[in-house]
Formats: sequence, structure tokens, C-alpha cells
Amino acid sequence: MVVLAASIVSKSGKVLVSRQFVDMSRIRIEGLLAAFPKLVGTGKQHTYVETENVRYVYQPIEALYLLLVTNKQSNILEDLDTLRLLSKLVPEYSLSMDEEGICKTAFDLIFAFDEVISLGHKENVTVAQVKQYCEMESHEEKLHKLVLQSKINETKDVMKRKASEIDKSKIEKNRGDKGGFMSLQSMGSGKIDNGLGDMGMSSGGGGGFGGSSGFGLGADVESFSSKPKGRPPSSATAPPKGLGMQLGKSQKTNQFLESLKAEGEVIVEDVKPNIGPSRSSVSLPTDPVTLSVEEKLNVSLKRDGGVSNFDLQGTLSLQILNQEDAHIQVQIETGGNPGILFKTHPNMNKELFSNENILGLKDPNRPFPTGQGSDAGVGLLKWRMQSTDESMVPLTINCWPSVSGNETYVSIEYEASSMFDLRNVIISVPLPALREAPSVRQIDGEWRYDSRNSVLEWSIVLIDNSNRSGSMEFVVPPADSSVFFPISVQFSAASTFSYLKVVNILPLRGGAPPRYAQRTQLTTENYQVV
Repeated sequence: MVVLAASIVSKSGKVLVSRQFVDMSRIRIEGLLAAFPKLVGTGKQHTYVETENVRYVYQPIEALYLLLVTNKQSNILEDLDTLRLLSKLVPEYSLSMDEEGICKTAFDLIFAFDEVISLGHKENVTVAQVKQYCEMESHEEKLHKLVLQSKINETKDVMKRKASEIDKSKIEKNRGDKGGFMSLQSMGSGKIDNGLGDMGMSSGGGGGFGGSSGFGLGADVESFSSKPKGRPPSSATAPPKGLGMQLGKSQKTNQFLESLKAEGEVIVEDVKPNIGPSRSSVSLPTDPVTLSVEEKLNVSLKRDGGVSNFDLQGTLSLQILNQEDAHIQVQIETGGNPGILFKTHPNMNKELFSNENILGLKDPNRPFPTGQGSDAGVGLLKWRMQSTDESMVPLTINCWPSVSGNETYVSIEYEASSMFDLRNVIISVPLPALREAPSVRQIDGEWRYDSRNSVLEWSIVLIDNSNRSGSMEFVVPPADSSVFFPISVQFSAASTFSYLKVVNILPLRGGAPPRYAQRTQLTTENYQVV
């Protein structure tokens, strides 16, 4: 038995994966594979076709053919056994039996074919052994990576030491230049002494404005000669606080920044950091009890329609400010969605939650933790929902690129579900490398071009009943349609899939229940159209 090649071919004749096992020209192999679709028959599960020189042994796999090209002297039973083993390996590496799924795992399939067939002959292996061989780690490779990483770390350390030495030499050189200049200025001129005397100051005392003072004397002399004598001396000698030695920004630098701004870059000016965070930047709870409901979406949509992945994860956290309010229980209501699976914290009383929808500790005498920091919340409940129903998706995106002449017209539209009002929506579309911003012909909302990352951002502040659908159209130079994917989406909403609501706070030691507030938010963690 001699296997010339193993391939996966679509029924239209397109070769998706091909591995050659003997010394044969590429043109010869391509000619054999191109002739196969004309020879194949229909209605058979395991079959073969013979020509003058070779035999085609193939098996249909949904819309594809798994094909072995052998010589006519090979044993047909061994060929079928090899074909059967390869047909078991293909689903192990490819998640979907279509052209896209096979192409994504082409290299893994080729490596697996190599383990089954060696120099045209079948190896005595099983599916489990092939997977083990393909996944096997190499000790030499690990050692090489460790040596390479150690060299990189050593080079970084050398670079840091060189940079620190250069900085030190610059500082010492600047100090030496200043000291020499000041010693020359202090040697002769009586004009400086007279000027200082007129200002009511003395230049004596071991150097006055000598090299140890740290101020440039040339600037001081200029200020004395240009400013009136009645001005207080402190204003002439004291430098501005917090500035130290500062060189003015050159005109070239300003022109460079302006050119960057004109190209759409965001220029962040140097701002002196505050010692502590401002109160307006940190939102701290003011109510005695705060319950936060947060859900995060991980969605992967297909560009031709449908849902590849929909994963929702939610949490309910509790934050208590004062110790006297820590002995409580929380009564909640859920929306009754059967697809959502709830899971309580290990310290929660699961029976109490299952029977009465009340969240309380197993030990009623034990208080909840308290604190005021932003990370002081305690998780009470988690839930998760997975689905492939496209109607559950809050926002769908359709992208239609079409090439016309020397331009590519791209039309993008969104459709939002009526379940949520979406806020701060940003749709990021990757673009090919461009010399200038794309030409946006029509848009519902606003757009921004990030030239550094070559991304067009489409932003909508609010999507509600007034704009459940919208579109954008722009034009770029000719490009392949795959360039505009994956499209990333970000948004937030004030309602959630679980419709979880806090009904009441139950105090365990009597008295009036403490005042509480509920915060609810739905956000995207990874939302893409691929």
C-alpha cells in the first residue's frame, strides 16, 4: 500500500486540506485532485474510483469529501481502514464540518495525517495516540524558550543600567557646566556687586548666588537690570513652585502635535497628578446598605447571521457601611427566566433561598462584612445563562462590503431589541491601512477614525424606541471583505436579563430596616461579529 496524498475536498471541487506523502511534483498532485470531482459518483458512503494510474478512495463527510489518492497496487482493505481512521480524526480537530471550520484547523489536520501515514504507509496507531503525539510537549523546546527568555531579561537589565548611567552622566555634566559658568561670573565684575547693593542685598557670605544655590546667575542679572528697584527681591529670585528647571516647548514640537491632532490622534497634555483622588472621580455609596446587580455579556455573532456564542454571567453583591446594620437578610424577586441558573455563595442558606427567595447567612448570629471602599462588596448570588437563540441578542450588526471600481462601499446597520435601552454604544470596525480617514457618506450618530489602530468607531449615545435601527455607510479603497471583521461592540444598559429586584431588607435583631439602594447594570465584556 502506497498512499500518494490525503485531502479534504468540497463537493464543488475546492481543495481545503492536502498532504503529500511521496516524492511527486506539485503540478501532478494538483492535476489528480482537479480530476476527482469529475469522476466521483453519488449515493455511496464508502467507495472508490480507479483511473489508469491511481485509485481514489473517498468518504463523504456532510458537504465534503475525505479523499485518499493511492496507487493501483495498494490493498483496498487497508485503504478503507486508513480512511476510516482519518474520518474519526477530522471531527476531533474541526468543530464544524464545513469549509470555514476545516480551513481554521488545517495545520492541526495535516499534523494528524502525518502521524497516521508515514512515507505512504499506514502507521499502527489509534485516535487517542495521534492526539497524544500531536499534543506532546518538547523538553528541548521548553529549554530553548527558557534560555531565550533569560537572554531577553539579561538584555533588559543591561539596557536599564546603561540608561541610568547615561542619566547620571548628563546630570553631572549639567552640574559641571553650571559651576564653571558661575565661577567665571563671580570672578570680576563690580557691576553685579553694585546692582546687588542698589537692591539692598549683599553679595558676600561665601558665594551669595554661587554654584551651590542652584539658580542660573545670568537670568538673575537680567532680571535685576530690567525690573524696577522698588519690586520686592523675592519675586526676582524665587522660582515658580513645582516647575524647577523647565525648557520651553519649541515651535517644532507644537507643529508636530498640531499635525497629529489634525490626523485624528488624541493628544493628552501633561497634567500634574493630584496627591489623592478627587471625590468626584470615586463614586462611594452613601446609603447604609447598597446592593449591586451586574451582568456581563460575552457574545459572538456570525457575519452571515446566527449566534456562535451567547454567555451571560451575573452577580449580586452587598455593601454595608455600618456594623449595626450587618445583621440582615435580603429578600429578592427574579424574573422567572428558566434559562438562568442561580448559584448562592457557600456561606448562604441555600434552603432559605430556594423556598422563600431570601438571602441570609447559614449562621444568623454572624454579621455581614462592612466597609466603605470600592472593593468592599460581598458577593451573595451568581447566575449564568447560555443560549443560541438570536432573539436574546440585544444588538445585531450587519456589514455589507461591496467593491465597485477602485472603491469599496461598506454599509453597516444595527438592530436593537426592544428589551433594553442601550447607552454609550460604540461599534468598532477594523479597516485596511489607509493614508487618510475614510469617507463617511451617511451615519446615524457620530464617528471617529483611529489612525493608529486603523479602526472606525461609530458611537451612539442612546438607543431607545426612537432609534431601534440605524445605519452607516463609508467608502475606502479596494479591500477584501474579511478585513472589516471582527467588529467589536460596547454598550451598557440599566436593566438586566434576570430582572432581579431587591424587595426588602429584613433586620434580624428587630427595629426598623435600614435604608438601602439598588444599582443595576448590564455591560459587554466581549461582544463581536466574526
